[in-house]
Amino acid sequence: MAARLRQERVRTLRLAWRTLRNPLSLAGLAIIGLLICVAALAPLLAPYDPLRTDIANRLAPPSSHHLFGTDQLGRDVFSRVLYGARISLRIAILTALISTVIGFPVGIFSGYFRGRVDDLLMRVTDMFMAFPRLVLAMAIAAALRPTLENVVIAIALAGWPTYARLARSVTMAIREEVYVEAAQAVGASTSRILLRHILPGVVSPVIIQVSLDMGGIILTAAGLGFIGFGAQPPTPEWGLMISEGRNYIPGQWWLSTFPGLAISLVVLGFNLLGDGIRDVLDPRLRGR
Repeated sequence: MAARLRQERVRTLRLAWRTLRNPLSLAGLAIIGLLICVAALAPLLAPYDPLRTDIANRLAPPSSHHLFGTDQLGRDVFSRVLYGARISLRIAILTALISTVIGFPVGIFSGYFRGRVDDLLMRVTDMFMAFPRLVLAMAIAAALRPTLENVVIAIALAGWPTYARLARSVTMAIREEVYVEAAQAVGASTSRILLRHILPGVVSPVIIQVSLDMGGIILTAAGLGFIGFGAQPPTPEWGLMISEGRNYIPGQWWLSTFPGLAISLVVLGFNLLGDGIRDVLDPRLRGR
């Protein structure tokens, strides 16, 4: 058993190394690494206070003094984009964490106990899945006060059913495995079976799904900010910055262009990195 586990670890490490050598996966890792560095070092990298106004220099085009120009209140767009990386990364991490904390146990309990437990939990899940994720997030955000914390709650409540469904399907498959039946036959407790046999098998698919959803979370948060249900002025959030600059696009293109490019780059990075993580953790792809 120990030898097989060692072989599996070595095989996973080899596949991880081959995946990282893939230019696209490496590009995704580089983009997300850059995002983390920018978010952590934003106070040091930003040349100006992102909230400081300078009406005398309002709507100034990109220059050596303001790399991304200034907005309608004279605030430095480059500094605001840097600080926006902090906000987007925090939203993505907190939303993914809350979604998995809710959906993970719901799916495991539903798939393992089945019967009435499965019927009850899945009907609740179906209620949330009956609406498109963005529409449901908009409805929840509209019912709450528009703050960054409520944006996280709204997106998490709209997204947890995906993880519940995934965890349930994987749990139902693992429950039929011989080693689980053997554990049940020797009298292992339910908690031991869930922790030692079911949980490890469900973790990898959920991690893959989280990595693939991070870009969508950032897009949803930006969408809520754009329509006014997310961050409120003067918060330097990318979706809100695009919304504030949309009326100036014909003459002052930089107001919406640079935060839009930041969103596109980060979403692309998460998608590329998610594909690489899937190649490493998904056993169905290891033979390729």
